[in-house]
Amino acid sequence: MSKEIEDHRLLNPSSNETFSSVIERHISRRRVLQGGLGMAAASMLGGFGLAGLSTTAHAASNAAGEKTALALAFESIKGSRTDAVVVPKGYTAQVLAPWGTPLNAKAPKWSKDLAMTPEIQLNTVGMHHDGMHNFALSDDTASSNFLLVMNNEYIDQDALWAPKGGATNADSGKRPADEVRTEINAHGVTIVEVKKASNGKWEVVGDSRYNRRYTSASEMKLSGPVAGSDYVKTAFSPDGMRTRGTNNNCANGYTPWGTYLTCEENWPGYFVKRSDRQLDDNRIGIETERGRYGWETAAGDASEVDGEFARFDNTPMADSADKDYRNEPRTFGYIVEIDPYTGEQAIKRTALGRFRHEGCWPGKLVEGEPVVFYSGHDSRNEYIYKFVSDAKWDAKWDAADARGAGDFKDRLAIGDKYLDKGTLYVAQFSADGTGTWLKLTPDAVTKDGRTLAEALGLAADDLAGIIIHTTDAADLMGATPMDRPEWGAVDPVSGEVYMTLTNNSKRTEEGTDAAFTNDGTAIEEPGVGYKTAPINAANPRGNNEAGQIIRWREAGDHKAFDWEIFVFGAAASDADNLSGLTEMNEFASPDGLYFDGREGQDSILWIQTDNGYEGITEVTNDQLLAVVPAGLEQAEGDAAVIGADNQAQLKRFAVGPNGCEVTGIFTTPDKTAMFINIQHPANWPQSDDATAETDGSVRARAATVVIQREDGGQIGV
Repeated sequence: MSKEIEDHRLLNPSSNETFSSVIERHISRRRVLQGGLGMAAASMLGGFGLAGLSTTAHAASNAAGEKTALALAFESIKGSRTDAVVVPKGYTAQVLAPWGTPLNAKAPKWSKDLAMTPEIQLNTVGMHHDGMHNFALSDDTASSNFLLVMNNEYIDQDALWAPKGGATNADSGKRPADEVRTEINAHGVTIVEVKKASNGKWEVVGDSRYNRRYTSASEMKLSGPVAGSDYVKTAFSPDGMRTRGTNNNCANGYTPWGTYLTCEENWPGYFVKRSDRQLDDNRIGIETERGRYGWETAAGDASEVDGEFARFDNTPMADSADKDYRNEPRTFGYIVEIDPYTGEQAIKRTALGRFRHEGCWPGKLVEGEPVVFYSGHDSRNEYIYKFVSDAKWDAKWDAADARGAGDFKDRLAIGDKYLDKGTLYVAQFSADGTGTWLKLTPDAVTKDGRTLAEALGLAADDLAGIIIHTTDAADLMGATPMDRPEWGAVDPVSGEVYMTLTNNSKRTEEGTDAAFTNDGTAIEEPGVGYKTAPINAANPRGNNEAGQIIRWREAGDHKAFDWEIFVFGAAASDADNLSGLTEMNEFASPDGLYFDGREGQDSILWIQTDNGYEGITEVTNDQLLAVVPAGLEQAEGDAAVIGADNQAQLKRFAVGPNGCEVTGIFTTPDKTAMFINIQHPANWPQSDDATAETDGSVRARAATVVIQREDGGQIGV
């Protein structure tokens, strides 16, 4: 999530051992084993997060086929604090598809004085670009002409309403209906065709039949265990099969069959429930007084259609749920699948859990094995989840079928097969470098010996109820509270999973007691979450402002994994600079992650930041770093894979303009172009040259940036 809209409340009241405590014991255990007990004892535990995970991964990579060793061929750049994007010598950076770019002839050309309306915003690129992915129109043009699909996470009301001096009644009072509609249309997802011109520059293909928006007003289907249940019946959908809109879409994912996954993260802040609050309302953080932008206050306007504003006020207004919007929040908090080629209704896949999803990343595909997706709940002291499909992967749905330019219409039906039935798990980390996936099913047995359904007060077969109460279910099962799980990335060769833990200022020192939300006294109490949590092995630093990246390797049965810390964020001068970073690669609050999947070669892991830690903000804006993980091993006595002896392998590649978050990332299949997003810049861009420093002031616009080498070669090498 963007730090601009971070919900600072602690909503997890559980007493489950936190990841920082697990990490602290893990690091202490490593040092004892590798020091006091000697290497003979350490080697006995080689597969359990000691040196063994790194070594095993490299061996697996070689076993999968000899890969050409890869070395980064650029010099790490210095930090920057300017109104410009900075890239290495020999690279260019171009602005593409900024907020307000017309998608068709219904919208006017952008100008700094453009007054936004619902119609204009519906037909232009949305606001605050975040996660994104590319979808080929043909194999021949996959690197030069494709669909760019990206999330528009939230809005900047000052920029949106700049020509009129700001939003009307932004903080109190009744909001005008058309302002609310415009803001609703600025959220969601943008699909836009882009093409590389003969001069090497990229452009939006205007009036492309593929260009469209999915907004916070678009009608969508519900599928999976929750669809059709009493939990999601509303006045708009008395049968519980439909809802409207997707909100606060942060990171993303994609499927092997060619669909886009957008992920609903800080959506609870858009809803208000003043009375009759249920356990999940409190645990997930539904507001009690006013929504983030006050959209509910436009209810009752003479122009309102079908409760378009009333749905954001979830206080019971009628004698049954199918006559009001008390259940509207329960139609949010899901992974949403979109076919980028056809314009079909998007589908909310409820089987993957209901929480503040950061993103959704597919595991390594294996013929005849289930399809796996990973997701983090981006909030302090929340959890990491995994979904395992019941259906086994069928390779007949190959790339040729999945990537057709709209001629193959059953992509969402494939999603029905793999995303609607399966098992949701939550992660529990242990100090010895092992971990367990805990099933979230009605018959799962909690720490105190009850079934999960019984512990939540549900019917014995109520899977829909488990999904609605995903976070409470994870609390009861003993999941490990993490330091804000953000993006994930899966090594395309080894299948190792990497995940950023961006920061946690509510992490307390070893030996302190946890505190709980909603007046709770223990995490086992329904509807409560952690307010503060002590350190554990995987989250070893109290008041963790800089964050870390972890990685794990599955055991093969979907029940267990081995894990280790890949790198710790820090300022070079920090006393707890556990990875030995220098002024050329110091970073904090890791966020975006991406493996660029190079055929026949090792892959580069790209790391993006969304930093608010003063030790780093004093020297640089948010940034993009690169490292080749293959072959990196954790040295004896080090706390992470990247340590003082090999930290030079981590290089700073780009720095964003003042005020921004660097987010969203992919490379073209030929690796000659990298696309990243610049979200919430303070005073940028002034032209289509992303590296041009702003002279004076501009109406700030989030934008995609295309980075290319001047000589046309591959990025990074």
